[in-house]
Amino acid sequence: MLLGCDFSSAPTPKKTIVLATGALYQGHVQLASLAYFASLSAFSDGLKQAQSWVGAFDLPFGLPRELVQTLGWPTDWAACMAHYSALSRDQIRQAFAAFCNDRPVGGKFAHRATDGPAGSSPSMKWVNPPVAFMLHAGVPLLLQAGATLPGLHMGEQPRKIALEGYPGLLAREVLGRRSYKADDKARQTPERLIARKDLITALEQGRTRLDLRLKLTHAQRDALADDARGDALDAVLCLMQAAWAQTQHDAGDARYGLPAHMDPLEGWIVSA
Repeated sequence: MLLGCDFSSAPTPKKTIVLATGALYQGHVQLASLAYFASLSAFSDGLKQAQSWVGAFDLPFGLPRELVQTLGWPTDWAACMAHYSALSRDQIRQAFAAFCNDRPVGGKFAHRATDGPAGSSPSMKWVNPPVAFMLHAGVPLLLQAGATLPGLHMGEQPRKIALEGYPGLLAREVLGRRSYKADDKARQTPERLIARKDLITALEQGRTRLDLRLKLTHAQRDALADDARGDALDAVLCLMQAAWAQTQHDAGDARYGLPAHMDPLEGWIVSA
C-alpha cells in the first residue's frame, strides 16, 4: 500500500490531517481513498493499524546541520530527535529565535542541503509555515508506528517505509508560480480552481518527471478540485512521490531514490 500525507501539527475538525492511500501498477497510481484525521492521536492510530506501506509525508524529517551544531545539540539523528521531541514548542521557538537574532539580515535561517533542489522552506521555520512544529509533532508518531526512515532510522517495522515528501516540488513542476490553494476563503478564487484542475489533469496524463499516471474516479477528481485549501490534492501529490520511491526500490535501490550523499542528520525530500 502507498500513502501520501498532508500533515498538520495541530489538526482540528476544520483543518485535518489528510491521508491518501493507493496502489501502483504498470506505471499507474490508483487513488484508493482519502482519510481525514482531526487529532494527532487518531492519525497515530491509523499509521499503526496498517501492516505495511510506503508513504511520503509532508513534514521535515530533520534539522539543518549548521543549526544543530551551533546549538550544541546531538549530531546523531536519533539522539537529536529524542532531544528535540523532549522540548516544548516555546523552548523551540526561543532557541531558534536566538539563533536567527545572531545572524545577518537575509541569512537568518539555516538551510538543509535538500532545500535548494526541492525549493522547500527551512525546517527550522516556526511560522508561515510552522514546519519546525510539524517535525516536532510528526516524526515521533512515525517512530511510534515502528516505521523505517531510509538513510536515517531502521525501525521495528521494516515493511513500513516513511519518506519525506513535499507537494510543492511536484506542483511547481506543472504550474510554475501559479497558486492552486488558499486557506483564506477570500483568496479561494476561480483562478486557483483552474490551477487545481490543470494540476490534476497533468498528473492523470503523466506530464511530470516522475513518469507516473494518476488514476481517479470522476468523484475523486471532483473532490480534489473542490478542496479549495488544497489539502487533499497535497496528500495525492505526496502519494505520487511515494509511488515514485516505490519504483526506485523495485528497480533495486534500497534507499527508495534518496541520494547516496544525503546527510544522515538532515534527511532529504524524496524525488528532489
